[in-house]
Amino acid sequence: MTTDEIQDLHRARTVLARQRNAMAKRLSGIDLAPVSMAEDLTRILVAIEAVDRALTAEGRPYMAPEMHAEG
Repeated sequence: MTTDEIQDLHRARTVLARQRNAMAKRLSGIDLAPVSMAEDLTRILVAIEAVDRALTAEGRPYMAPEMHAEG
């Protein structure tokens, strides 16, 4: 994979993480959330895991920005 492709995966993961956080926020504000919202959240989490696996397979595992600052 090229450097650009790795960067694309990192950007995709960032977008998916934002979607995950937004979905979790919506779910937390509903007393009885529809199952479809949980299913949507599950799909987002599976996509994040797939991106993480692809990055790891390329020897470039995802590290949160905070981890980069510490390292």
